[in-house]
Amino acid sequence: MPVEERLKTLYQLQATLSAIDEKRALRGELPLEVQDLEDEIEGLTTRVEKIQADINEYERAVSQKKGEIETAKASVERYKTQLDEVKNNREYDTLSKEIEFQSLEIELCNKKIKEATFKIEEKKGELAQNQEIIDDRRQALEVKKSELDEIMEETRTEEEKLKQKVKELEVKIEPRLLTSFKRIRKNARNGLGIVYVQRDACGGCFNKIPPQRQLDIKMHKKIIVCEYCGRIMIDPELAGVKIEKPVVEEKKTRKRAIRKTVKKTDDEVPETEA
Repeated sequence: MPVEERLKTLYQLQATLSAIDEKRALRGELPLEVQDLEDEIEGLTTRVEKIQADINEYERAVSQKKGEIETAKASVERYKTQLDEVKNNREYDTLSKEIEFQSLEIELCNKKIKEATFKIEEKKGELAQNQEIIDDRRQALEVKKSELDEIMEETRTEEEKLKQKVKELEVKIEPRLLTSFKRIRKNARNGLGIVYVQRDACGGCFNKIPPQRQLDIKMHKKIIVCEYCGRIMIDPELAGVKIEKPVVEEKKTRKRAIRKTVKKTDDEVPETEA
């Protein structure tokens, strides 16, 4: 494909991609807002699961301590029964210590149960608070998704046609040139990889282009890029863009006023005093 045809095809590709960018710009920040809400809900859900796991762990600890209390109470009752059957002071002291130890175990278990119960109530409050936030975020997500779906529904058909046109144009362009164009477009802030000359300047960065370089661009003999921003340059006429030439106002010629001189006759000469 001649350079001229390559430039025209490349400019058509740029125009089509810019049209797709405009369609996507209609969505504004909605896609990002939807993504942020989904990520937030996922994080809150993970937190809720962790809180629920903590509650379950505390409840198991309470159940375990209650079992230990029952076991300790049974031991105390057994030891008290054995006190009636002791034969010497040594056995009595041993049983008394066991009873005292089991009583302390019961007190400790009750203390642990009280602490765990307080933690359970605290975690349940935190769980309810997070669940409320999740419900609020889900409502907001539904609204944002509805808005996004409505916009996408309006532009989906046109965008699909534009995407199909992009595929058709990309096939016509050689891979190396297409790769370079995509790289330039990716690095450009406005997404323009090829621009036409505007008022003797680059249409991308608006830096002045030397006359000789402008002539090379008009010749269509080779691919020329801007020495400042790296964008591919194309002649406006080749791109199909009509550039309006500035209208120069003609300066009004000022007519010179002709001064008429009147010759004085002899009769008009003033008389001198004798």
